[in-house]
Amino acid sequence: MASAPTPPPLLPVTNPAPGSSPATAGGSDAPIAQPAFRLFLSRVSDSARRSLSDRRPWGELLDRSAFSKPESVSDATSRLRRNLAYFRVNYAAVVAFALGASLLAHPFSLFILLGLLAAWCFLYLFRASDQPVVLFGRAFSDRETLLGLVGASFVLLFFTSVASLIISGLLVGGALVAAHGAFRMPEDLFLDEPNAAAGNSAAQGLLSFLGAPGSGV
Repeated sequence: MASAPTPPPLLPVTNPAPGSSPATAGGSDAPIAQPAFRLFLSRVSDSARRSLSDRRPWGELLDRSAFSKPESVSDATSRLRRNLAYFRVNYAAVVAFALGASLLAHPFSLFILLGLLAAWCFLYLFRASDQPVVLFGRAFSDRETLLGLVGASFVLLFFTSVASLIISGLLVGGALVAAHGAFRMPEDLFLDEPNAAAGNSAAQGLLSFLGAPGSGV
């Protein structure tokens, strides 16, 4: 009589932990995709940190002994050009402070601007391309979403006080920078070629967080 067939050997099976993904259970170390908004904030932080590293001491910016009346318009223009190259990060901070003070003095306009920026971020910039915007049961294409955001931005900026506040803040900051640059004697300032090249790279790095449209940010 023929003997019964030998059963195949049993292989050990590892049950994945509850809540774990199949890639993790199989031992794969596939990286988890980083959210676009978090990546954007990381780029902004890194760019700001690199740019602020070229900031000049505020005591040097406000040195009283270095101020004098320019002899002519050409002299004032020459001073302003050299001071802009040397104090560019400080001047950018002054303009940003003037703009922030102008908006903080009008909380309602600041709220409108923040809401508009949030709408651009979450409805267009950081929205996945395969997830259309759905409002009132209707899905909107990318083109329709973009046109809607542009129209809403135009209405909120130019039919409220937001645009005037932004313009006034920039004008006040620009006036402070121009006055300081024209009256600050640059004879004691030294900007060599390596520092100038570093300043140009820092200025470019300040906007490097924008990235390419296809970078996912």
